[in-house]
Amino acid sequence: MFIAISIGILNEQESLWTNGIKQNAFFLAKALRYCSFVEDVVVFNTTSIHSPTYSFEEIWGFGDIKDRADVVIELGGQISAEQTEYLKNRTCRLVSYCCGFEYIHVMESIIFGRELFGDNLFINPRYDAIWMIPQVESNSRPYFEVFRKIKGYVAPFVWDPFFLEEASSNLPNKGLWTPPGKPARISILEPNIDIVKFCLYPILIAELAFRQDPEAIELLQVTNTEQLANHSKEFTSLMLQLDIVKNSKAVFTGRQKTPVFLAENTDIVVSHQWENPLNYIYLEAAWQGYPLVHNAHLCADLGYYYENNNLESGAKQLLDAIHNHPNHYQAYIDKQRYIIQSYLPGNPEMTMDYERLLQQLKSVPLR
Repeated sequence: MFIAISIGILNEQESLWTNGIKQNAFFLAKALRYCSFVEDVVVFNTTSIHSPTYSFEEIWGFGDIKDRADVVIELGGQISAEQTEYLKNRTCRLVSYCCGFEYIHVMESIIFGRELFGDNLFINPRYDAIWMIPQVESNSRPYFEVFRKIKGYVAPFVWDPFFLEEASSNLPNKGLWTPPGKPARISILEPNIDIVKFCLYPILIAELAFRQDPEAIELLQVTNTEQLANHSKEFTSLMLQLDIVKNSKAVFTGRQKTPVFLAENTDIVVSHQWENPLNYIYLEAAWQGYPLVHNAHLCADLGYYYENNNLESGAKQLLDAIHNHPNHYQAYIDKQRYIIQSYLPGNPEMTMDYERLLQQLKSVPLR
């Protein structure tokens, strides 16, 4: 079986850290190569933009895969109706691989006037299957199934430390957490572009911890908030109510490259999610040994977990991490990496799950 996974390159200088979609494609390709009946897996670009040169993976074009692929997985770039027709005439199977909370994105685009697809919407009617990662199932599965007119299946979430370790290779101690020996620098890394990963509750967790033990916190750093701090009166008005801000212990910065910001600026990561209980930043921080205070129930065994919106519990976990993490950080990193094994390509259970999905795909009538 020859499998091709799509990405959509929009800029020749595009970084793999712009978002997780392109990393997801390469992780999935690596995972599928472990399946016993898979000959090869390639990643191809659906746009006309010249593909960046990656040392780890050749990027193909549609013309390179159209006569070879047995399965095309549409992940980060969309193929056209004409391209679909060509593939279907070859009895190639087409999978819609859903790794974003699309229902929420569409709601926000409609309510808040954020143009998402406008008049250019094309929902391919000829998918042979929907595969969705676990964290988007609860909010977006019905949306996927109704509009794509086909049943969806949950596919294993895949991650690999390759990009993280490559980006950290020249950093001190390869970006691994080291005891700070001073009050803690807390980082909040939420993207703040939608409601599912927003910084407000992590800020309030830090505020509660600061009220209990102000000497324990050197600085609170909230990334991806420069625009909010400069242009949102509501945001700045709320922030000015907080003791941690009044005491000049908080800064609001722009976008940061995760491995570098962790290594150079961070002692503890505090996070909060709403309907997105598993994402790369948790695995990146935990893999490198950083204390991760979070409420993501799909990976509750990682880091320092608090339930739902229990900010008091989050503050307690934060103070525990500040005071006690240096005493067991080596055992912590060993435990985190052991837990993360289940998400890595080559994990036997994951490989069996993807083999089942591929076998199931071959058995359904071609659309």
